Amino acid sequence: MTFEELGLAQPILRAVTAEGYLTPTPIQAKSIPHLMEGRDLLGSAQTGTGKTAAFALPILHRLTQAGPSTGSVRRIRVLILAPTRELASQIGESLRVYGANTTLRQVVIFGGVGQQPQVRALQRGVDILVATPGRLVDLMNQGYVDLKFVTTFVLDEADRMLDMGFMPDLRRVIAKLPTQRQTVFFSATMPSAIEQLAHTILKNPIRVEIAPIKANTDLIVQSVCFIAKQQKSRLLVQFLRTQEIARAIVFARTKRGADRIAQDLNRCGIAAEAMHGNKSQSHRERTLASFKSDRPPILVATDLAARGIDVDNVTHVFNYDLPHEPETYVHRIGRTGRAGATGIAVAFCDHEERAYLRAIERLLRKNLEVDSAPPLHASTTIPPRAPDSVSDRPADNSTNERRRPPRHRTGNPKSAPRSSGSGPANGPHRSGPSQNKRPAPNSSHS
Repeated sequence: MTFEELGLAQPILRAVTAEGYLTPTPIQAKSIPHLMEGRDLLGSAQTGTGKTAAFALPILHRLTQAGPSTGSVRRIRVLILAPTRELASQIGESLRVYGANTTLRQVVIFGGVGQQPQVRALQRGVDILVATPGRLVDLMNQGYVDLKFVTTFVLDEADRMLDMGFMPDLRRVIAKLPTQRQTVFFSATMPSAIEQLAHTILKNPIRVEIAPIKANTDLIVQSVCFIAKQQKSRLLVQFLRTQEIARAIVFARTKRGADRIAQDLNRCGIAAEAMHGNKSQSHRERTLASFKSDRPPILVATDLAARGIDVDNVTHVFNYDLPHEPETYVHRIGRTGRAGATGIAVAFCDHEERAYLRAIERLLRKNLEVDSAPPLHASTTIPPRAPDSVSDRPADNSTNERRRPPRHRTGNPKSAPRSSGSGPANGPHRSGPSQNKRPAPNSSHS
């Protein structure tokens, strides 16, 4: 099947063709025809499968076919909710690229920046609104957002909404939407709370499930290093100095931890930048631009900040801290091993994280290969931190994009140790040799 065979409106098809795309990904091929017909859809797909284009293309098609808004001011006809600023921005960029040949207006709003430019954009009129829940509710309460004319509602990465404590805001938004609408619901995982929400807001939905976990990890060489917690930074430095690494992401569990790791690497002469919710939006944008450059620093990120990062040629992912939820591990390593390329994912596991490792291996249905790391060299000693370094300051884990911490956890960190045993990519896929022509535009995740 080709994009032309899907029957997309000519302005949309020309934009897709201009980007060098010929054939849709599986999630796009299964979703686009139903969404073009106006059906509700419940989709389950991992990061890198092309789900942003799966809903963006039919949305642009339907709005183009419907014509401009009636009245003197454009009304919001499509609302797309995303859990993070980065994902919202990349959805907006995808809509801009695919809708380049249309007169449709789209606006992206999120917290962490001043609201006045966003308010002015809304007042000029908008067809498609992409938003994070916190800022959207704030502007709704101030009377700047009217959702009465919404015909299509998209909820992307619903599981992250739950993790970030956005469920109350999400219910407030849904209560303001017209009952007669098309609803599109994507989630990489389906915890019970998300399943219940889907049943309440979807009407006779088409269900699409793509890319089982194993299929997403086949091209990723995964291993685990058993290491004492206090030695993790030294081991990371040794890996970064001895491996051929083009671009790497190091995942930390907390914002404070991400800052500390980045500082340790920089003191050892390894360029590294931390990215998390406490950083300003301008800082996060500069960090992401630097990570996409020809000489990228090591990116040290928390899970929530990394959502929506869609960068090609990530060769290594390091799980400095193992996540509490095994599904999060799959999202992390999915940043590498994309578009047919191989990737390497290394997990550092201390004594207290053995239960998290067992939960990951149960989800993957295999044991991670144990990496017998060489003895730590004296050259990998971390220089002492300055007295006023981030590790000596009280942790500040607040962020205006997070309402409250998640309540659910997977695994039991108190379990006994286990013995040693035995990854846009989200844009439409190209066909044949054209795959290496140019990078796909940034779309969504995970």
